[in-house]
Amino acid sequence: MNADRFPGWVYPVAALAGAVVLWGAFVSLFDVPAYLLPHPIEVGRRLAADPGLYVDAAVATTVKVLVGGAAGTLAGFLLGVAVGELPALWRAIAPYLIAARVLPVVAIAPLLLIYFGTGFATGIAFVSLMALFPMAVSTAAGFRRTPEAALDLAASVDAPRHRVLLGVRLPYAVPDVVGGLRQSATLAVVGSVLAEWFVADSGLGYLILVAAENVRPDVLLAALSLVFLVGFALYGAVDLLGSRLRRYAV
Repeated sequence: MNADRFPGWVYPVAALAGAVVLWGAFVSLFDVPAYLLPHPIEVGRRLAADPGLYVDAAVATTVKVLVGGAAGTLAGFLLGVAVGELPALWRAIAPYLIAARVLPVVAIAPLLLIYFGTGFATGIAFVSLMALFPMAVSTAAGFRRTPEAALDLAASVDAPRHRVLLGVRLPYAVPDVVGGLRQSATLAVVGSVLAEWFVADSGLGYLILVAAENVRPDVLLAALSLVFLVGFALYGAVDLLGSRLRRYAV
């Protein structure tokens, strides 16, 4: 049987199904108490018992992921283009961009709480910061990867700067831009959950926090499963977008 006959999404879905089966078998075989690790069927029952609660929480988290992630990714892309295009700007702020990328953004949460208080806007700002730095660093690196021969050829025909940017530099930068987009999308989901721990009173992150405080592993795992689905769907959308963008890569 030729493995290529199956669509690409079949393999991760099959892996997920296998993991759930192993989880259920482990709980049943070793008689694990529900307060330590509930059976996946129990988690499914918890989701079915109050679907409105989980749908509302998933929608609140998804909105933060999409709005904050889009804002941070766009800002990171524009900053990366500027840094990649201007050598002086690259030398001036590139070390700080790289340092900010490894800085735990969660450490900034208390400052956001002081400046903006709790609520939706603070959560969006937190998610945007999570998504901004990987996109900026990857984009800048991609724009600086353009071969000198390609730039010399553009200069020989007096190509205007905006045409060099769009027609030469951007196609060479596409693989790095797609890589940054993937990282930003993943971190947007993480950032949304973290933001809901600190500054929000709704969403899957907030639900996870409340479940942990009340020792409700069934609720916690039900919320976690929805976080996973949100991340999986977003990553799939970004992967599809990346495959289309790569058509324009050199």
